[in-house]
Amino acid sequence: MTLSTNLVILLAALIADRIAGDPEGVWDRIPHPVVVFGRLIGFCDERFNRPDRSDDWREKSGFLSIAGLLVVASIVGAWLADIFDFLGIVGMIAEVAVVAVFLAQKSLADHVGAVAAGLRDGGLEGGRKAVSMIVGRDPATLDEAGISRAAIESLAENASDGVVAPAFWYGVFGLPGLFAYKMLNTADSMIGHKSEKYRAFGKASAKLDDLANWVPARLSGMLIVTADAMLRGTENAKKTYEVMRQDANLHRSPNAGWPESAMAGALGISLGGPRVYADDIADEPFLNAAGRRDVGQAELDMALRIYWRAMTVFAGVVAGLALLAA
Repeated sequence: MTLSTNLVILLAALIADRIAGDPEGVWDRIPHPVVVFGRLIGFCDERFNRPDRSDDWREKSGFLSIAGLLVVASIVGAWLADIFDFLGIVGMIAEVAVVAVFLAQKSLADHVGAVAAGLRDGGLEGGRKAVSMIVGRDPATLDEAGISRAAIESLAENASDGVVAPAFWYGVFGLPGLFAYKMLNTADSMIGHKSEKYRAFGKASAKLDDLANWVPARLSGMLIVTADAMLRGTENAKKTYEVMRQDANLHRSPNAGWPESAMAGALGISLGGPRVYADDIADEPFLNAAGRRDVGQAELDMALRIYWRAMTVFAGVVAGLALLAA
């Protein structure tokens, strides 16, 4: 399949996902592909992440596990690509559907919108319940500002991880690239954190995920800056860009700081800072420390506007590249 065809399929998938998202009830009947990936990762974790072994042994096992899983994901992606190519136009439509399944534009916006609705309709407890569905920090420690900031951070970070990155790797390598990225990103979320259990076994997954998201994260930050320029003008966008450039590397992640600091600059608020998780306290610096910290539903709504405008710009970039490649 040619690059131009890949990009046309990607554009169609972005549009389909934006309109339909994940159809309700489908994944009650069959497991979502990411759930299948998670089961495979869980199998490797249970089988090879043995506490009676040394850290060196577990680190090597983790590397071999993720390497094998990436090979399997790539092979399955290549196999599906060959089938879809053989089926012609029917195969193209099927591939659009498969790619759309791995994108999270609408579902991400729906989850963040649910936080705003939870605060509006259910007060603090409603907001805490909704935000607990998308972040790992302890919701009981969050006031309205903390809930809103947590949701905005999740929106910005997952715009990269959940939309731009899978789209990027599909555009570059087709279905093998998309499947490999989603396997890697799922592994990072499951075993890539620095707990005692996963510090050694998940090290390779975490490092590879950082590499895979290097370009998409920076692209996502620039999409937010561009969206800000369209909504508030170029002078404001210049300030947003400066916040991103200066503060992105303050984040503990080498990638998440780019879209998060861009969103902080665009909204004129501070993100990051100290937060409490179930078994840990993360004392981190603020992104855009000079920004407001009294954040609420208005900022959540504006963040969603910026997000959707950024996704529109992204679709436009894909369309432009498709025309150039034709």
